[in-house]
Amino acid sequence: MRGFLLAEEFLDKQGYTYICPMHPEVAQDKPGDCPKCGMRLEPGTARLSGPEEEDKEMRLLARKFWIGLALTIPVFLLTIIEMVPGSRWLQFFLATPVVLWTGDIFFVKAWKSIVNQSLNMFTLIAIGVAAAYGFSALAILFPGIFPDALKKNGELGLYFEAAAVITVLVLLGQLLEARARNRTGQAIKALIGLAAREAHRIRDGREEDIAIEEIRKGDLLRVRPGEKVPLDGIIIEGNSALDESMLSGEAFPVNKKEGERVIGATVNQTGTFILRVEKVGPETILAQIVQMVTDAERSRAPIQKLADKVSAYFIPAVLGCAAVAFITWALFGPAPALAYALVSAISVLIIACPCVLGLATPMSVMVGVGRGAQSGILIKNAEAIEKAEKITHLLIDKTGTLTVGSPQVTAAITAQNWDKQALLDIAASVGQNSEHPLSRAVVNYVKEQGGKIVPVEDFQSLTGAGLSAKAGGKEVLLGKQKFIQDAGIKLPEELEKKSVELQGMARTVTWIAVDRQVAGILGIADSIKQTTPGAIRALHKMGLKVIMLTGDNKKTAQAIAQELGINEVHAELTPKAKVEIVKKLKAAGAKVMVAGDGINDAPALAEADVGVAMGTGTDVAIESAGITLVKGDLNGIVKALRLSRSVMRNIRQNLFFAFLYNTLGVPVAAGALYPFFGLLLNPMFAAAAMSFSSVSVIGNSLRLRNLKLG
Repeated sequence: MRGFLLAEEFLDKQGYTYICPMHPEVAQDKPGDCPKCGMRLEPGTARLSGPEEEDKEMRLLARKFWIGLALTIPVFLLTIIEMVPGSRWLQFFLATPVVLWTGDIFFVKAWKSIVNQSLNMFTLIAIGVAAAYGFSALAILFPGIFPDALKKNGELGLYFEAAAVITVLVLLGQLLEARARNRTGQAIKALIGLAAREAHRIRDGREEDIAIEEIRKGDLLRVRPGEKVPLDGIIIEGNSALDESMLSGEAFPVNKKEGERVIGATVNQTGTFILRVEKVGPETILAQIVQMVTDAERSRAPIQKLADKVSAYFIPAVLGCAAVAFITWALFGPAPALAYALVSAISVLIIACPCVLGLATPMSVMVGVGRGAQSGILIKNAEAIEKAEKITHLLIDKTGTLTVGSPQVTAAITAQNWDKQALLDIAASVGQNSEHPLSRAVVNYVKEQGGKIVPVEDFQSLTGAGLSAKAGGKEVLLGKQKFIQDAGIKLPEELEKKSVELQGMARTVTWIAVDRQVAGILGIADSIKQTTPGAIRALHKMGLKVIMLTGDNKKTAQAIAQELGINEVHAELTPKAKVEIVKKLKAAGAKVMVAGDGINDAPALAEADVGVAMGTGTDVAIESAGITLVKGDLNGIVKALRLSRSVMRNIRQNLFFAFLYNTLGVPVAAGALYPFFGLLLNPMFAAAAMSFSSVSVIGNSLRLRNLKLG
């Protein structure tokens, strides 16, 4: 193929390329169409600037579609009201720009497919449209070349509406595809938006604010509370607690001290520290996540592959039938033999026109997507529907997917002489001045219970340990067990046992001491959603293997997995480790669906055959996934899988209708019945058969509106 190189060769020479998602071996240095399948080439590497080419293509397709639609509607109406004076010529003038201008891109793609000896859907579309339009144009311009026997009331049937409708339908499909492709860049933009824009660099004892782009390896940066960590590095002074949920998906902060690594774009919560920059540019963890999302997005195959594969055999067969019919009638047909030959060949091409084939997939997808939206299932593209049907393994993130996604108080156990509500009130009073997620969980719980939160004095926060303050004249300590012990306070044996029990149930234990006496303990956990157990059971019944992937610790993950009946657990994972698990399963032949809600899940969501994001999660996860569940309910996955299976079954039924009519109609159109019954299919009947097949497909697709998913 002239002008094209193998992707690897081109990358070696240029460092960037545009690659076909269906045929990765096809690459070139600028946007364009694949010469094999006609699909739009996609950028092979992450582009951080705006997708100008994609926007330009989408605007052109939109303009062609709306103009084509505006001209096609009156053409269609004129075929119904044939008594309008000059209606036949009006159809000709209106349909001509639709076919020759709005549909020119299909003829270009078809020509390339012929030149490259790789027939595809666009070849079939171009032939069908050309046959319908060409026959009709000849009937208008040169009606005398056709025998009177083929005319009705002295006029030949016209098929301008078929040519125009096919063109507009296919344009609509191309426009929707372009919009879906343009949206894939939004995940990359969201990821890049996580990065800090400026940093406080320390040089020669002075502190200055500089842009991230100016930072180099070895620079010293100060990070204050509430700020994002600028780049990957090592803490050389100070300590703090960081929100690393973008990596682990866990809401609990991670304590960091001197000598420990920190990751760019994570959020500093309490302390101030100085870090030495170790990685910049593409070396950072965030940059690697961006590239992983980009690579996975590019690797997806389009749903139209099945139709193209069938067309590769169907098109030559149709062309062969048309050629045989023309030659046979030209040599052995009655006079005028050439006219009969032309009519027979045109009838074959019209009845084989892929109007139904063009409707079969988009109609089912359109209705299915609408039905899914009614149930809170947002489907990004048709690929997700096709691939979801064959899923064998479901990989689920824990936090925000199986669980609520935020810490909640699940237990409050008091020491002797302490009231439960009083214990909660005093804990919330001390915690109201802290931004720690555990403190917020206590405060929110007490507010919901209608408790009393009072002002405190002498509040102090010890990073990674706990809180201290005076409430109502009493000295209160709130924090870890070690924090209480280090204060010289004796722990009741009974509460120590309860603490161990709570930890075994995947609960984080917070101790409260008042005036140097233990008042009680609180069990805090990210609770399992009420709908999760039932959803897991339903998924098992559907034959899926359910696996938990989480950045949380093994003990907590295993406790939750055991409670839910999930047999396989992978814990303490990084985003890269999650992707590796997905790749390993896919390499073994599994069809993988990943469900998650966090930034850390984005690469795995994109790498999976199908990614499912919780609508309550981050924008990055949503943009990286093919399916989004609006309510963040795991039952939505069960519904999405049922929807996918129903839609794909519907598509196969539609394709059966499409090829059944063609299989039966093509021989009749070619004249197979003439020697026995003297019957020759008039092109008008060919068009009627084509229309009837379209009605069958549309009616079958509309059945999906009544599909029960629950």
